[in-house]
Amino acid sequence: METIVRQTYIDRIEKYLGKDTIIILTGQRRVGKSSVLRLFRDKVANLDRNNIIYINKEKHAFDDIRTYHDLNAYIDAHRDESKMNYILIDEIQDIEEFERSVRSFYEEPDVELVITGSNSSMLSSELSSKIGGRYKEIYVQALSYEEFLVFHNLTDSDDALAKYIQFGGLPGLIRYGLSEQDAREYQMDVYNTVLLKDVIMRNQIRNVPFLENLVRFLADNAGKLISANSIAKYMKAQGESITSTAIISYIKFLCESYMLHKVNRYDIHGKRLFESNDKFYFEDNGIRNALCGGSRQGDVEKVIENIIYNHLIRLGYEVTVGQLQAGEIDFVCTKSTGDRIYIQACFIIADDATHEREFGNLHAIKDNYPKYVISMTPLLKRADDNGITHLHLREFLKNGL
Repeated sequence: METIVRQTYIDRIEKYLGKDTIIILTGQRRVGKSSVLRLFRDKVANLDRNNIIYINKEKHAFDDIRTYHDLNAYIDAHRDESKMNYILIDEIQDIEEFERSVRSFYEEPDVELVITGSNSSMLSSELSSKIGGRYKEIYVQALSYEEFLVFHNLTDSDDALAKYIQFGGLPGLIRYGLSEQDAREYQMDVYNTVLLKDVIMRNQIRNVPFLENLVRFLADNAGKLISANSIAKYMKAQGESITSTAIISYIKFLCESYMLHKVNRYDIHGKRLFESNDKFYFEDNGIRNALCGGSRQGDVEKVIENIIYNHLIRLGYEVTVGQLQAGEIDFVCTKSTGDRIYIQACFIIADDATHEREFGNLHAIKDNYPKYVISMTPLLKRADDNGITHLHLREFLKNGL
């Protein structure tokens, strides 16, 4: 099988080499972190001045590396002080107290450290407390639409977009093809692996049936404003009693695994964040669809919104949900430069009522930041509607804003 290079991530790794920085590839399992790390390994291994120390904790050959003591011993045994040593460790969170080793070898002048992890608490608590801000996180996402086309040898078309909406962007699908049954089996295998290794085992969860019900509830309600209290009430109506505190903890664990993303509400006029009622999106819309089952006829707007959210993150935006007195703005997107845009997501603008709902809320925002509606309205590519840009989803996924 031909190797497909996700060059954007290789370029970002190389950008931070030689800057006394630990490079960490983060993201959900099976989105391609390991492949990116291997491709980088193969590239630097071509130079004689480099020595490669590569450890993949998902391979049985490295089962004996269980603690930082084991890791130190392995690195010491394979290190070459006459060369630049590239220490590359895949799924490092599976090594007990790994941060001790990382801190130790980071100080060495002949070492470059590139590691991967599938749990965000690795950064927030386990690593950052030991090394401060001396790391650069590179967030690896599931395939973009353009990468999806390359991986599956497709030409950009409405049919290709429909496949992306249905199957999502797990790179591993390339081994199975876009067959409904095979794809769903693979997506559920990935889902079960993430749930078991990065949520249940890591956080010692006992109420597994509730966790699974919670994930399916969030999948079915992707893009809707949800609070822990509303989930608790729903579960109680289904005959299961659970506290809001427990729900908040379970959602936190799911977000730490990168399978789920929480998006806060933002009061556009008051310029403040609300503390309850959030939206949730899945890292891979294919897994979300597998959990919900069926075709997308009844929930295509949820999937479109999920796809738009992930692409906005890919474009470097920080995303919140906009709140107006008159209604909701799907996405308020900002960058560190202070730039801001507003976006409404919609399936098709088919009548005046839909047009008023999507465009009217944006017109109610009295500032001069750019405003967009992104939809799959037929024959649309890019149009101006009284100062609001109307973009087709394919155009957005190919060329951004």
